[in-house]
Amino acid sequence: MRTIPPPPPAGPAGGLYVHVPFCVRKCRYCDFYSIEAPHPPAAFLEGLGAEIDLVSEGGRLFCDSVYFGGGTPSLLSPGAAARILDRLRRALPLDPGAEITLEVNPGTVDGRKLASFRAAGVNRLNLGVQSFRPEKLGFLGRIHGPQEAVRAFKEARNAGFAQVGVDLIYGLPGESRETWRADLEAALALGADHLSCYLLSIEPGTPLGRERAAGRIRAIAEEEAAELFLFTAEHLSARGFLHYEISNFARLAPGEGGACVSRHNRKYWTGAPYLGFGPAAHSYLPPRRFWNPPDLGRWLAALSSGTGPAAGVETLDRGQQVLEAVFLGLRTLWGVDLGDLRGRLGYDLVRRHAARLERYLESGLLRLEGERLFPTTRGMLVADRLAVELA
Repeated sequence: MRTIPPPPPAGPAGGLYVHVPFCVRKCRYCDFYSIEAPHPPAAFLEGLGAEIDLVSEGGRLFCDSVYFGGGTPSLLSPGAAARILDRLRRALPLDPGAEITLEVNPGTVDGRKLASFRAAGVNRLNLGVQSFRPEKLGFLGRIHGPQEAVRAFKEARNAGFAQVGVDLIYGLPGESRETWRADLEAALALGADHLSCYLLSIEPGTPLGRERAAGRIRAIAEEEAAELFLFTAEHLSARGFLHYEISNFARLAPGEGGACVSRHNRKYWTGAPYLGFGPAAHSYLPPRRFWNPPDLGRWLAALSSGTGPAAGVETLDRGQQVLEAVFLGLRTLWGVDLGDLRGRLGYDLVRRHAARLERYLESGLLRLEGERLFPTTRGMLVADRLAVELA
């Protein structure tokens, strides 16, 4: 019995995601599955090995990226990361030149540990800085301060990492353009290769969500959020960054596509296949999507039973595939491939929505070039609505 659906017979290279659901302390905004534990337990690492071994029973997928996310993956020991990578290489055909990314909380590493991660095979870092301002870090509940973030970046460079990205959060209650500009300028001054700029989302069930429900804080107004988004896009584009996805910017430089685009990140927005490992991890082998339970105990129990850890499986029908292709395309620099929609899914977007499409083109939300439909920066602001109306 196959525990993981087989991949399609052909297609783009896939990606591998490893969810490490442990944190020193859970941040006040975070609604991802994570557990407050400073050291990943041995049972988790054993479970990862068992889940990876199941892949060889479920099919083979050539992959050229690995992403350690969380949680706080930098709580892993470099030796554990090396063993996980070795297990993945034995289970799947992994490109020798694969992009291998580790998310890092600046408060959990020093120069020696970063150098050991580099020696273990990690070649790209995403630093979860979120802000260089102490008051913002305190509001978000981060465990590090601005100086630790700067130190971690510089030590990453000293450890030999040529690709170092920085994650930032904007749109906190009361935040001005000036305070957000200061965060962007601090990341640019360090020489970040990639910036992920996320609008703060206050989710129910999080500490910030409870504070909002009690009336103690108020989310930023939609108009203010839109203004900060447009400012971010303009500011970073003027400083040599490629705005390749709604929240992601890559420094223009020699390399893949002429910019420091995250190879793994791009897979999520272009419909490439990927496999996820660990509790709460998701996988996609078109047209099937499956996911693990967001619970360490349930995930371990499923693996020990030998039935596989998937908590749910969904096969996308034609309508769902059309919606996903349009939704993902309108979030990215690469837009929607109209020829692929017609040839692969039998969906002629231009013919079906000619009048509506014309309005969006005239209003400057979309741009049509040959067989590609691109979002403008203003179009990205309303990409979700456009996708629903055009799919």
